[in-house]
Amino acid sequence: MNEQKALVDFPTRITNRVKTPCYLISSEVIRRNCELLASVQQRTGAKVLLALKAFALPAVFPLIARHLSGVCASGPIEARLGREEFGKEVHTYSPAFTDSQFERTLRYSDHIVFNSVSQWQLFRDKIPAEKKVGLRVNPGYAEVEVDLYNPCIAGSRFGVQPQDLEGVDLSGIDGLHFHALCEQGADVLVRVLKHFEQRFGHLIEKMKWINFGGGHHITRSTYDVELLVETINAFRARHNNIQVYLEPGEAVVYHAGVFVTSVLDTLTNGMEIAITDCSAETHLPDVLAMPYRPHLIGAGQPDEKAYTYRLGGNSCLAGDFIGSYSFDAPLKRGDRLVFTDMALYSFVKNTTFNGVELPDLVLLSEDKRLSVVRSFGYQDYKSRIS
Repeated sequence: MNEQKALVDFPTRITNRVKTPCYLISSEVIRRNCELLASVQQRTGAKVLLALKAFALPAVFPLIARHLSGVCASGPIEARLGREEFGKEVHTYSPAFTDSQFERTLRYSDHIVFNSVSQWQLFRDKIPAEKKVGLRVNPGYAEVEVDLYNPCIAGSRFGVQPQDLEGVDLSGIDGLHFHALCEQGADVLVRVLKHFEQRFGHLIEKMKWINFGGGHHITRSTYDVELLVETINAFRARHNNIQVYLEPGEAVVYHAGVFVTSVLDTLTNGMEIAITDCSAETHLPDVLAMPYRPHLIGAGQPDEKAYTYRLGGNSCLAGDFIGSYSFDAPLKRGDRLVFTDMALYSFVKNTTFNGVELPDLVLLSEDKRLSVVRSFGYQDYKSRIS
């Protein structure tokens, strides 16, 4: 999918109609993404799951469920959401479960993936025969540049090492799961898969399924879909047509959402600063965690255009800045700013720190009608602390 085409779904006549701040999600872009993912399923026999950790909006689950095979969850709460709202396969992985968490996870999940042999052995006797059980393994190789997002970094808490399985009877384990990608292409998957097979290939013939994890940027325009299809098909051919799972989150909603905010004030302190009605700390947490500078429609790099501003949020955190951008005209109170690719890892991670009000969740239908899925207020803040 062409990245620029995705922006057509959010013209000014649409973004000027919403109350700010808000996350504005396009059903049309989600459908286009899902159609591509569905074609991968059809051409390979693999099953594609929505990673709820990246995007969880039940209002569009019926649309996504028409194309994908299910969801992957990170614990009992996401698993319950997947069971009750998505209605297809639910796969759940967690680094570790409490007794209570496991009981609830078991109730809502079809596949349960353990992070260690000891966790599996602790709970194995409680698992009904119809449930599928897996182990997450560490392929020992990744090309993720930011350590915060690298599951294979030295000292990682994710996944079983080959030596952990020496002498272990794996009867009752149906599949293996690995995850080592982050916004990456099929070429990286090829290299990770090579290491996975080198470390755990002797176990694959004993398994019913292999989960290739997430981080596959399949709907990016430069992604090599043909290489992905060839890689999956070749892997399945090598291993008796074994079932393969992929669990992208970002690819499902890539370029399907924008974040709309308004300028509240401008000031000068060694540079021009604009304060917005949003907060990077509370509304766009990955901007600070990654960190990265999100694309802003109509703006340029610092000093590229006539007027450069550092955009700041409305929390009390001193470092609550989104980044520096340049504009053709001076910013003023009421100006709208539209940040792209904000459907993913945004509202699922936001917080009420500092009592900053949460943005609306707004859905844009294929016929360009706007509907407010959810607005937030004082009770949402209070309910988390009292």
